[in-house]
Amino acid sequence: MEKLTITTVIHIYQYNELDSADKKLIDAAKSATTRSYSPYSKFAVGAAVRLSNNTVVTGSNQENAAYPSGLCAERITLFYANAQYPDQAVMTLAIAAHTKDGFLDNPIPPCGACRQVMLETEQRYHQQIRILLYGEKGIYLINGINGLLPLSFGASNMNV
Repeated sequence: MEKLTITTVIHIYQYNELDSADKKLIDAAKSATTRSYSPYSKFAVGAAVRLSNNTVVTGSNQENAAYPSGLCAERITLFYANAQYPDQAVMTLAIAAHTKDGFLDNPIPPCGACRQVMLETEQRYHQQIRILLYGEKGIYLINGINGLLPLSFGASNMNV
């Protein structure tokens, strides 16, 4: 038997340790939470991406009474960015969430479906995405989706 160990490196920053571009992106993700339509879960999520031309695109989660019909903030943001700016790679993605009690103390990670879309976006542009997960007590920085989705399934698995 062999053993495979997979390690993820997560850098943890305080807001004041970020550079101005990352602060702007975190602020945009936090602001996007105010446009969330989340009457059922009461869990507002906002996302913001910075593209290779420095354009910032935001999105928020949108729920529906038929639960599977809603969509996460991360996918809305990435799909919009890819549709409106098809020639611009996604460089950084920031995610923030809050409840009625305010922004969460600890960062939330994206769901599996969002991770898969992030993988496809990286593969589409041949560019790793820096991922910033916002929490009041710290901001996680992960360089590339492999840090969140090891042993991922993508186009290379299908030999295309």
